[in-house]
Amino acid sequence: MDRTTLESGVARIRTHGVHIDGRELITITAVKDVESFNDQEVQLVTDAGDLRVEGNGLHITRLSLDDGQVVVEGEIIALEYSDTAEQRGSLFSRMFR
Repeated sequence: MDRTTLESGVARIRTHGVHIDGRELITITAVKDVESFNDQEVQLVTDAGDLRVEGNGLHITRLSLDDGQVVVEGEIIALEYSDTAEQRGSLFSRMFR
């Protein structure tokens, strides 16, 4: 998914991407927000949906929401995408379907 942002009046396209180096370093682009993090899990909101990174000894070594980039180091075990909160709806709307 592409996202256009304005920087100094110039349109720039951000593309969501994930790059993993040796299961020890992961770079994620087009990140909108960090929902939560600890040494076993990092939960992010990206242009492609919510992304959960699971692992051991995880720590965020770079965070730039202006650039939409997050770098996480540690042992990467799993990545899992889910729909964004806007697509899922609120807790009450899901309960009363």
